[in-house]
Amino acid sequence: MMNAHINVQIIKGIDGAPAFVVVPYAEWIAQRDEEQRGVPHEVVNLVFDNDWTPIRAWREYLTLTQSEVAARIGVSQAAYAQSEAAAKPRKSTLQKIARAMNLTLEQVDF
Repeated sequence: MMNAHINVQIIKGIDGAPAFVVVPYAEWIAQRDEEQRGVPHEVVNLVFDNDWTPIRAWREYLTLTQSEVAARIGVSQAAYAQSEAAAKPRKSTLQKIARAMNLTLEQVDF
């Protein structure tokens, strides 16, 4: 069996037990980005407790206004409001909104 190379450094505390792990920055960023691809429990609750669309739940969770998101995607607030209220917005619209909120398509389309 081949052992995979693990590029970490373990720092022990005064008692000799492992206290810290140092990983290369690029690996840490990649893992952090992977972890952030999910949907927080709070967003799911906003969808189901309030009968909101995932787009609205994310916007509220991120404390953004409709005007702020609309400006980021280059549409009027009224046009954005229609997309936010739609049961199933177009995929291209969802992609623009996801990018505007720094999310993935999968995060806003559940």
